[in-house]
Amino acid sequence: MPEHRARKHHQDRVAETLRLEIGTMIEGELVDPRIANCYVSEVSLNPGGKSARVYVAVDSAVKDIVKAEVDTIAGLEAAKGYIRYELKERMGVRHVPDLSFLADRSGRFQARIEELMDRSRRRQKVPAQQIPEAVQATSSLPEGKVEQRPFGRFDCDLKLDMGLTRVCQGNDLEK
Repeated sequence: MPEHRARKHHQDRVAETLRLEIGTMIEGELVDPRIANCYVSEVSLNPGGKSARVYVAVDSAVKDIVKAEVDTIAGLEAAKGYIRYELKERMGVRHVPDLSFLADRSGRFQARIEELMDRSRRRQKVPAQQIPEAVQATSSLPEGKVEQRPFGRFDCDLKLDMGLTRVCQGNDLEK
């Protein structure tokens, strides 16, 4: 059964309108002290249009973000009737979908994943200043002098003043 593009387009427009209108109400009209500084990140409308899931992201500057999410969702659930009434008046529709409010934690998860990836990148990247102590201890040459050492099947020079940069003599590309 082919998907009806017009129906999908209509659902997307309704979901976007719901997101904008609910966001406007959260910013200025709802005065419940439980509702923290937040925004509507996404509205997912069910195919029949009878219900919608509203994902709300709480500002990460809050000290206890988990408690703020719980309180915000409770405040929005308490104001659900008012929100639906206002949506009906503003949108000029006969039926407004039943709203369920959920905390959107995707931004926090994404930030945590990026933090972990940055940490692993920093571990993999060894700066030139952090030369292993064992290598520094074996070299007794003054800075700027070149020491002849075997490196695999080739003879390479280690320049101590360049932070152990290899300068190979001969053809490195042969095996």
